[in-house]
Amino acid sequence: MVSGHPSHEGSQEPAPITPGGTYSIQTVSVGCKLYVLRPTPDGGEEERLAEILSIRDKHTSSFTRRSTAGNLKEEEQDAKPEDRWEYFVHWDQFNKRLDEWVAGSRLILSRDLEWPRPKPPPGKKTGLGAQKAPGKVPRSQSLLKKATANAAAAASPFSTPGPAIGIAGYHSPSPAPSLKRKSLEEEQEEEEEEELEEEDLDAEGEMDVDAEGELEGETFDLAASPTDPLPRVKNLNRLQIGKHELDAWYFSPYPKEYAHLPVLYICEFCLSYFPSSFILSRHRHRCTLLHPPGNEIYRHDDTSFFELDGKRQLTWCRNLSLLSKCFLDHKTLYYDVTPFMYYVMTQRDANGCHIIGYFSKEKESAENYNVACILTLPQYQRHGFGKVLIEFSYELSKKEGKLGSPEKPLSDLGLLSYRAYWAEVIVEVLLNTTDDISIDDIAQKTSITHADIMNTCTTLQLFKHYKGQHIICLSDAVLEKHEKTRNKRRRRIHPEHLIWKPPVFTRDQLRFY
Repeated sequence: MVSGHPSHEGSQEPAPITPGGTYSIQTVSVGCKLYVLRPTPDGGEEERLAEILSIRDKHTSSFTRRSTAGNLKEEEQDAKPEDRWEYFVHWDQFNKRLDEWVAGSRLILSRDLEWPRPKPPPGKKTGLGAQKAPGKVPRSQSLLKKATANAAAAASPFSTPGPAIGIAGYHSPSPAPSLKRKSLEEEQEEEEEEELEEEDLDAEGEMDVDAEGELEGETFDLAASPTDPLPRVKNLNRLQIGKHELDAWYFSPYPKEYAHLPVLYICEFCLSYFPSSFILSRHRHRCTLLHPPGNEIYRHDDTSFFELDGKRQLTWCRNLSLLSKCFLDHKTLYYDVTPFMYYVMTQRDANGCHIIGYFSKEKESAENYNVACILTLPQYQRHGFGKVLIEFSYELSKKEGKLGSPEKPLSDLGLLSYRAYWAEVIVEVLLNTTDDISIDDIAQKTSITHADIMNTCTTLQLFKHYKGQHIICLSDAVLEKHEKTRNKRRRRIHPEHLIWKPPVFTRDQLRFY
């Protein structure tokens, strides 16, 4: 991506350019950059630079084909020839969650086409790469690289249409598998570790391996790195949950039969998924579930929390993980949800308890994490529910008598939410304290770990050096911001309404195989 190149790229060869109007749509291949028409909020269109991440033939689902059989011939006659292909693009200087599939007719062939930058020949590395000392790649990184490469290879179900020759002497790259060449050392290491690899093919034939030893939660996703030329492509367009229709943000391994649907219909109570609204309506007549299938441990006003064991409610928790993966880029998803407890926040009305968000928690965490994965559904975001979920997780930690911290690294939105919560709670404790207070005292009152308290105080610049010692000092800007936040925030957790005892598991119950 244009914005993801390192600063030393000036020493590399310039990217080849094909002038506009001298190439056809068959020339465009994975890795190219060109201008694409993008809808604007005011209903118009703009020309924006985008990178082609994947190409596929325009696919019509069997469910869609049945419902539109009468108009199929008319659509085929009116369709433009370039709309036979769809292109998954990343918009320049835009967040990855805005990546989308576009029709071929939206590509602007009259503007210049930028080819991928040619790689230097082996043994002639320039820039920062030449300064790195050779050494054996750790096993975890090697496995991740192999998983990423295999996922990209499986994600290209077709070959680039037509001959792809750009400028003289430069051939366009083949689809995703050839974008990343392996060195001899990597191939040798992969042969040695081949027996350790476990393949798990998902809906699009991609592998669900993002981090070694992680089952679920906020983890570093190598395949989703901003500088990785082989990112996963989104397989779902829109989701309908109850009365809300949402855009999917990221890839989620739903069965391949449900990919390419205009809308995937999800039952808002049991989270089962269906290809059409008619099948969903038939399901709703038989589905008797009106709330998450767990124990209600908190109720205040119209808000309830339910506790679910991933081992007992296996199907429901798997469906929840599939749904949450549509909105979490760094979530590593496997179908083994048994090591986790799920705490689901709902909003009650006359029709039932509607899911707002949830967080999962390991039954036994060696690092004392109190959250493995946390999500507020997009239709409920920016309403204060994220802080309620975070506050509830710390209330459970207080009941357990432990200090807790979320599993790291956090996603971009998760980090913002946690930083805002930590700042609000820490400043609140300092304002309500008249005596001297230490970092350990704040930790015991809030159940926030010492490291998170130190990082938050450093970010807010609360530490000052006074008479040979460090003190915590609240500036006017911090106090003003805290006052605005406190006046704006309405939703809170009331601990007296929490009826819960920490679950205790035997050694046999913690064996997940």
